[in-house]
Amino acid sequence: MTALSVLDLSPLIGGMTAAEAVRETVAMVQIAEDLGFDRFWVAEHHSIKAFGGSAPEILIAAMTQVTKRIRLGSGGVMLPNYSPLKVAEQFLVLEALAPGRIDLGLGRALGADQRTGAALRSAGSEAFPQYFALLNAWLLDSSGKEPFPDRHPAKGIIAQPRGPSHPDLFLLCTSVDSAIFAGRAGVGMVFAEFIAQSDAKPAIEAYRAAFTPSPFRDQPWAGVGTSAFAADTPQEAARLDAPRQVWALAFLEGRQETFPSLEEAQAVLARLGDDPRLAEVSRRSIVGDGETVRKALADKAAHTGADELFVITYGPTRADRARSLALIMG
Repeated sequence: MTALSVLDLSPLIGGMTAAEAVRETVAMVQIAEDLGFDRFWVAEHHSIKAFGGSAPEILIAAMTQVTKRIRLGSGGVMLPNYSPLKVAEQFLVLEALAPGRIDLGLGRALGADQRTGAALRSAGSEAFPQYFALLNAWLLDSSGKEPFPDRHPAKGIIAQPRGPSHPDLFLLCTSVDSAIFAGRAGVGMVFAEFIAQSDAKPAIEAYRAAFTPSPFRDQPWAGVGTSAFAADTPQEAARLDAPRQVWALAFLEGRQETFPSLEEAQAVLARLGDDPRLAEVSRRSIVGDGETVRKALADKAAHTGADELFVITYGPTRADRARSLALIMG
């Protein structure tokens, strides 16, 4: 059976503040661990109204203190925004707090618009290959797996805390090209279907074909991130999915908004009626009762060849999201 994990974006739903959304994420990781999910990853967004998570490394640190088993990770850290040494050290600290449970998922994009990227002092996505190589090398040097050779420019610069282990490394992908990069680097990959809005299968096939063993892993490993929401009946799932539908419609139209309350969203959908744009909105998520969603996820795993699925589940309340995860887990 394909493993199931959670990707949580700290969504602002129904008037929630960003601070409340971050605290909801910490509550949701405990629920996900109790339900038996394999991993719980958190995202990085900047200057985006709908999502509160801007610092995944800090959220992960908080989550290490309230969990015992589940793997914790970033989905992902937008590496061009930061010093590779600083990211290496942040995640080595997390590895020290929760040995063997930390995943470092990296993104090539900014996670923000260009103006916000400039405020972050981002080097831009073109810097990613060089930054990735440095980060990779510092993790391996710090863990003793592959010390810097004498002539390496970073020789003698120590990423602390040194220890016997390092975080596992993944690349978030939205294209065949980025999947091939992950394969050649010998790291895990997660295809973000919810961003790319395209089939993950070609990218996963390209990743596996390009895979070269590395100190991080000797076999390819591929995940898929997708949106899914389950409730006790199809009708209830459709009703509770209304805030996501209204937010997704605004996103399609180029408007940046938070998720409305359930009542506000239902009123908007009632006004829209049979608007054809809603068909595209519906296509962007798997929604239904537990059996329907579980089958759709199993079909997606079989079709794409994914080793693991990362589920993004929206809902008006924590109880709704918890029930959705429980039904998805079965």
